[in-house]
Amino acid sequence: MSYHKPVLLNESVDALVLNPDGIYIDCTFGGGGHSRAILEKLSSKGRLFSFDQDVDAVNNNIEDDRFQLILSNFRFIKNQLRFYGINKVDGILADLGVSSHQFDTAERGFSTRFEGRLDMRMNQTQSKSAWEVINKYDEKDLGIILRKYGEIKSGFKWANIIVRERKENPINTTEDLKTVLKPVIPSYKENKLHAQLFQALRIEVNDELTALEDMLLQTGDIIKEDGRLVVISYHSLEDRLVKNYIKKGMFEGEPERDIYGNWYAPFKPLRSKVILASEEEVEDNSRARSAKLRIGIKNNG
Repeated sequence: MSYHKPVLLNESVDALVLNPDGIYIDCTFGGGGHSRAILEKLSSKGRLFSFDQDVDAVNNNIEDDRFQLILSNFRFIKNQLRFYGINKVDGILADLGVSSHQFDTAERGFSTRFEGRLDMRMNQTQSKSAWEVINKYDEKDLGIILRKYGEIKSGFKWANIIVRERKENPINTTEDLKTVLKPVIPSYKENKLHAQLFQALRIEVNDELTALEDMLLQTGDIIKEDGRLVVISYHSLEDRLVKNYIKKGMFEGEPERDIYGNWYAPFKPLRSKVILASEEEVEDNSRARSAKLRIGIKNNG
């Protein structure tokens, strides 16, 4: 739990595991909180495959014959499962975003609270880091990232300041970046705007939204009829993709309807309203405040 305190644990796992003998996927292993709860619900015949691209997660590996940790981005879920001879599963869980361990490890550069190198890589073996985005991207591309992924209205103005400042000296740390932008960030909005800035960089570094789309598009082929897709998201960009995919089978636009006005989607929502954390959980774990849980049931065909 010190590595990462799972959010909406009971709600997500109860919705996921309907067949104790089934095969399940935890797309975001992290500290293993959700995985351990899933294993508690499985019989001796059940199996669980968990994914994580962060090598630090290996330290939380579970010694259980029913369990397999796969060090990989979940966007490769189908290929990785095929290696283990798995074509169909009973349910998939994804708890998106950043683990508490990643936020709390200053040198990883995820947190606005600590000074660390501009890193933000979930997969520490990849080359692109937040340093490269800040110091190498051209002004237009940087502005687009800040506007699109951080939903920062002044994104292009911020990009101009960053590019101007980096000509004098490289922007190496999280504190360097915050200092460069201090003149255009009002103190009363500092926490919110810093969070949006770091979110934008993190999404770009890790290609998070495209990876999420890649994973979701594969779930329709992998999950068995009446199986469950359970996703916990933490910001509107993620949640919109999950909501649209479960409801329409696509990420934007409207599905093609037949002459009766119907359309086919791989899943149907379990319930119309999103599931939020209780007041008690939010009080105990502030990260739960922004969490949204959506559940899809696999359709026929």
